[in-house]
Amino acid sequence: MVDQLPLDARPPAPLPRRHTLTLLVGRVTTIKLAYWAALTVVEALLPLLDPRPFTERFPLSIAAAVIISVVIFIWARIAARAIDRRSGGLSRSIPAIATTFAATAVVASPASLPLLLIERERSLEACGGVTCHPAALLLWVAVLVVGTLLVPAVFAGSLRQ
Repeated sequence: MVDQLPLDARPPAPLPRRHTLTLLVGRVTTIKLAYWAALTVVEALLPLLDPRPFTERFPLSIAAAVIISVVIFIWARIAARAIDRRSGGLSRSIPAIATTFAATAVVASPASLPLLLIERERSLEACGGVTCHPAALLLWVAVLVVGTLLVPAVFAGSLRQ
């Protein structure tokens, strides 16, 4: 029958199994949680380590966010390609990529909320209850985009074909 002839010479890729998806979700979630934890700790400790006013200290916040982001991108790339002893490797497929973004959005993104609280406090620093440092909130938005979109994109793009 013509309807049952394959259109592609290669066989279809197998669907991800439960242990493979568990490995994927675990790796991506761990990377994202580490990202938010590192950023939050740095932002919480920065005023204690550097007592200068916000405007003089803010470039350090940006530098720390960039450095932490680069380290996390490298970790995501390595983790996506690492072979697990029990589950094997992760391969790139639509379900794997969709799971990468879904897992990070649902499981790990709420971990950015403590950082939002810290950045909100920074935006009010020495202002008398009115936001006079919106750059602190913009930094949170930037790292939210990095953590929510770019980290999973680097991970998904680094999966084996």
